[in-house]
Amino acid sequence: MGSELSFPHVLSSGAVGLSAPGIKVISGFIILIILLMLSACMSGSEVALFSLGPQDIKKMKSAKSRRSSIILNFLNKPEELLSTILVANNLINVGIVILSAFLSGMLFDFSEHPLAGFLIEVVAITFMILLFGEILPKVYATRNHYSFSLFMAYPLLVLWKILRPATLILTSTTRFLKEKKFRKRHSISMEDISDALELTSGKLDEEEKILKGIVKFGNINVSAIMCPRVDVTALDIKTGFSEVIRIINESGFSRIPVYSGTFDNVTGILYAKDVLPYSGYPDSFKWQSLLRPPYFVPETKKIDELLKEFQLKKIHMAIVIDEYGGTSGIVTLEDILEEIVGEITDESDETVPLYKKVDDHTYIFEGKILLNDFYKVFEIEDDPFSEIRGDSETLAGLILEMTGEIPPKNKEIHYGKFTFIVEASDKRRIKEIRVILKKDYFEKKKD
Repeated sequence: MGSELSFPHVLSSGAVGLSAPGIKVISGFIILIILLMLSACMSGSEVALFSLGPQDIKKMKSAKSRRSSIILNFLNKPEELLSTILVANNLINVGIVILSAFLSGMLFDFSEHPLAGFLIEVVAITFMILLFGEILPKVYATRNHYSFSLFMAYPLLVLWKILRPATLILTSTTRFLKEKKFRKRHSISMEDISDALELTSGKLDEEEKILKGIVKFGNINVSAIMCPRVDVTALDIKTGFSEVIRIINESGFSRIPVYSGTFDNVTGILYAKDVLPYSGYPDSFKWQSLLRPPYFVPETKKIDELLKEFQLKKIHMAIVIDEYGGTSGIVTLEDILEEIVGEITDESDETVPLYKKVDDHTYIFEGKILLNDFYKVFEIEDDPFSEIRGDSETLAGLILEMTGEIPPKNKEIHYGKFTFIVEASDKRRIKEIRVILKKDYFEKKKD
């Protein structure tokens, strides 16, 4: 008889039995259904209210109804609103669990199999709460968030007032723990921002371009932005004063490096404003006395560090030196700022194009054009020379990496879809390069 199904009050030896439902059972089931409906309303409210978008809020403001005003007031206090919903929902779910356990005890006798009874009750109650109290109402509220929010306006207002003491304690405690005890002093890393920007499609606006410049700012070496020595306007310390005046006027630069013997031995910086009061003096004037001490930085210095040093020392120019102490070039405050805000042009700057288009497949580039600008001309997103470019930043540097020497005029270099022809060069640098792309490159790109 121990394995038979029986009523517990009739057969005391029965393992599991079904009792006749009474008034208590029927009332219990009615209350259970009501609690499930309330739980569904709370869960749906959470999703509906926090799914309201700008257009929904605008619509509520224009409606000017009592329900809309209540909802708008809730949205101004999101932490209190969420606390009210969660407290109410948890109280209801606790009531469901207690009532379900009570009804289960009245209907079934699990005295001889308590573990089985526990597992059955847990599974049944959990399934009931998840399905009817969480999943279904949230799915419905997601699709009808506007109407559901208005429907729950008055019930939530009542709960807001009833549960306000509990919600205030909860929100205050949470805020205290968040701000005082477990505050994590970390921010979004530059890598995170960079990854986010990489996912941005379309053309960047000015603000996004500046943000992208800031992201890359701390990872750029001075060597990447400096003016190379071959392009630097400099003065020999033995130059006559009249020639100095002429060079200053023709160059338009406000600061000019001064060297002794060779450019590897920079002895000072001549400021145009310091020379101005003496512009009418004879050629024998000792202008060398006006020199200011140079500031030297290595090629590997990060430009964010250099910017801080410029600010502290109140200077605008530095001489860049290589690992052997030779002069690589110069870097100015303007060069650094251009990495953030883009090209800065003043009245003394001449717009000199770094390339010209011969036909749809042929271009002539200045050797000093940056590879990033070279890619923009052909709308190249990926670096096709990543395997061979090394540390080169310019097109001339790329050619040097591929050939290992300064190639003579008309020298052809082939790589992938590109054909490079040296148009002009001397013993020190490559000046102009003709670039020809295979026709199938453009056809493939269109496809």
